Amino acid sequence: MKRPAPPEALAFGGLWASLLDFALVAVALVWAIDAFAPPQDLPWKPLRLSQPPGLATAAKFERAAQDPELCREILEEGGVDFTEEPDRRAGDCPLTNTLRLRGGVTPLSPAAPVMTCPLALAYAFWDRHVLEPVVERTLETQVARVEHYGVFACRNIYGRAEGRRSEHAGANALDVAALALQDGRRISVVGDFRDEDETGAALRAARSGACDYFRAVLSPDYNAAHADHLHLDFGRYGVCR
Repeated sequence: MKRPAPPEALAFGGLWASLLDFALVAVALVWAIDAFAPPQDLPWKPLRLSQPPGLATAAKFERAAQDPELCREILEEGGVDFTEEPDRRAGDCPLTNTLRLRGGVTPLSPAAPVMTCPLALAYAFWDRHVLEPVVERTLETQVARVEHYGVFACRNIYGRAEGRRSEHAGANALDVAALALQDGRRISVVGDFRDEDETGAALRAARSGACDYFRAVLSPDYNAAHADHLHLDFGRYGVCR
């Protein structure tokens, strides 16, 4: 007569059966998430400029900004035209991982300044997912160009003789001064940022939305030195004001 299995063996077999059931459910769940969840919500899906922001966008964006090759792949896949800039020194300031935006984004004026790829990536995402929608929704027009005070300047912060280098010293910061609109209007940070009408609302919304992509966003709300522009950079320090 066959002897019954000991209780320990039965318990062990039951445990393995439960684990197998759990594994099958987990596999099915992962498959369903991968197949049906929005790709911008999934960290293992590639970052796409064409996709709206999602749960995983911030993490994927940071990863892309740290990878020069991936940074460029995302720009190219998103239809952004750019030309490469060679690594070089400009005075005491090294310029590395830089390029010039040529198309596929709202034009900058002056045109095609040298900037780092992470800054270009942040500008492209801000332009596509913040600036354009804000202006269309608030001002019922489109942006013709973004006027700026510059990107590269080999200097310390605030132009001081001593202290740490500005992000501008590495072409890693953009100072936005005004927006020229398709309907002929021009709205400026110095003239319109604090207005209570739709122009001020658009500029403030563009500033706040920039914080999703740039690491530091400084506006007239920060200090008097930024009364006439929005400072957007991809440096080490995070601030949104």
